[in-house]
Amino acid sequence: MWKLNRSLPYSRQLIEEDDINEVVKVLKSDFITQGPMIEKFEKALSKFVGAKYCVVFSSGTAALHAAYFAAGLSHGDEFITTPNTFAATSNAGLYLGAKPIFVDIESDTGNIDPNLIEQKITSKTKLISTVDYSGHPVDIDVIRDIARDHDLIFIEDAAHALGAKYKGKNIGALADMTIFSFHPVKIITTGEGGAVCTNREEFYEKLLMFRQHGITKDKRKFLNSSEGDWYYEMHELGYNYRITDIQCALGLSQLRKIERFLKERREIAKKYKNDFADVELFDLPIEKEYAKSSWHIFPIKLKDYSKKVNIFGELREKGIIVQVHYIPVYWHPYYQKLGYSKGLCPKAEEFYRRELSIPIFPGLSEEEINYIENTLFEVINKYSKS
Repeated sequence: MWKLNRSLPYSRQLIEEDDINEVVKVLKSDFITQGPMIEKFEKALSKFVGAKYCVVFSSGTAALHAAYFAAGLSHGDEFITTPNTFAATSNAGLYLGAKPIFVDIESDTGNIDPNLIEQKITSKTKLISTVDYSGHPVDIDVIRDIARDHDLIFIEDAAHALGAKYKGKNIGALADMTIFSFHPVKIITTGEGGAVCTNREEFYEKLLMFRQHGITKDKRKFLNSSEGDWYYEMHELGYNYRITDIQCALGLSQLRKIERFLKERREIAKKYKNDFADVELFDLPIEKEYAKSSWHIFPIKLKDYSKKVNIFGELREKGIIVQVHYIPVYWHPYYQKLGYSKGLCPKAEEFYRRELSIPIFPGLSEEEINYIENTLFEVINKYSKS
């Protein structure tokens, strides 16, 4: 009888010998940070997504913070976003003194509902920050039109969606700024890391400065007279959000394999969909006609979620490390203290109650996938009858 030999998380990194070798090369080189690998990684990312500019950061959260700063978000502003995301999407706006305005989601994709955005726009609204939940792109054309009609900046949080496509085009150059994450559970990894891609030079310049303490060494931008080649000026209150050459070497190596990683994720998603097509215990995720998901996660939605705690616990006991994505952001105690209350976005709250993310990542064997499928059905079926 086949036996499970490792725990199977909802997602994880795949690090291979060539990745390790690339990191070792940098460790033996003259620069382990602020060196040439950073620009090489940025150029490779720009080319992959089709954007003119790319700036990499120490984390996806840092990238979000930088993008909001570059967009001019500041104290007293509002920004439209989704509650069905990790807290960083809205937290990054709070860092700048702005107020997140949460818009409910589409029940099928888990993405922000474009039809509900305009009614939340006020004279204080500065930008729209969407999330490509699970790797499924939002309806970019519709949201971009709304942003243009109201003179707003459109920022796409594509932390889940590197390699996803919208109407045949890679995500990354379709919004004013697009954010990626390289955390180990994402499509490729740098350990921790993030990026902002854009076609707008003014955003690119602000992103670079924000990453480096708000400092510039560009003589053309000096406000005072240079005192020598060592001279630099701080123009903004920036942060140390630099990424290292070590991380970028890993990222470059991973990026060379992204098509294989995406292919494996899509094949696993296809198998799940085929094998669970007639199962009535839960709903499967979808892809709309305009989208090709990167399948960062595979979110199923329980028909009966009254025993979700039991299902979650037993699956984990059996080595299937499921997760829930996400607790609505405004449910967190910090947001409750800011005045947000439950009931604000009913569809997002219902989505949270029903959602369960099951394993999907490169390197899953056929036996492991079969084990996941059989165990999932067995456990959910058990509690649906109790």
